[in-house]
Amino acid sequence: MRLAALYSGGKDSTLALYLAQQMGHEIPYLVSIMPKAGGSWIFHVPNIEMVPLMAGSLGKELVTAETSGSEESDMLSLEEALSDLDIEGVVAGAVWSDYQWDRINTVCHELGLKVVAPLWRKEQDIVLDEILASGIKAVIVGCYAEGLGEAWLGREIDREAVSELKALREKYGISVIGEGGEYESMTLDSPMHSRPLSITEYEKEWKKGSGTLLVKKAVLTER
Repeated sequence: MRLAALYSGGKDSTLALYLAQQMGHEIPYLVSIMPKAGGSWIFHVPNIEMVPLMAGSLGKELVTAETSGSEESDMLSLEEALSDLDIEGVVAGAVWSDYQWDRINTVCHELGLKVVAPLWRKEQDIVLDEILASGIKAVIVGCYAEGLGEAWLGREIDREAVSELKALREKYGISVIGEGGEYESMTLDSPMHSRPLSITEYEKEWKKGSGTLLVKKAVLTER
């Protein structure tokens, strides 16, 4: 099918895109919903402004729409972004969030589009294994759970990090893929990228046990 991929720049949307392409789907578009200020009820937000750079490396046309951050605005913005595209369906990186799943499906149903969700209801350890096996390189850019200290900001999600996340799950009960909002990620490279991203300027905001790595500048580098 000819699809558009909902893309935040995080590890899950990157893996969903990768798996959908491996399934043989044609995916010419990335669709990103950009909050005017603050957060979003449905979509990943940290460092979303880096997605145009990612789209260039992925060789995809980027389609964006702004949202005020409310649930209604998120859904209207998604409908706006998808309504004029020559596609049969949408790739979504949803894993276990019924809230996100229901709202994406509602918009797609209204537009007559199918939803392709390669990660939906997958066991979380399998998702992490697939990220590592695929060659996707992502770093943690937001920490919002007990056990994830400031040192995790900017850390690559590699085998050592995965092992430590599993240990934190045993101690604190966190989701190892961050499905409960425990952490957010940013993709720097994958088999689909023509050139990897390098973060050259950033700031860390840390307060009361949680924080975000705010990327101020990133560039595409040679391999």
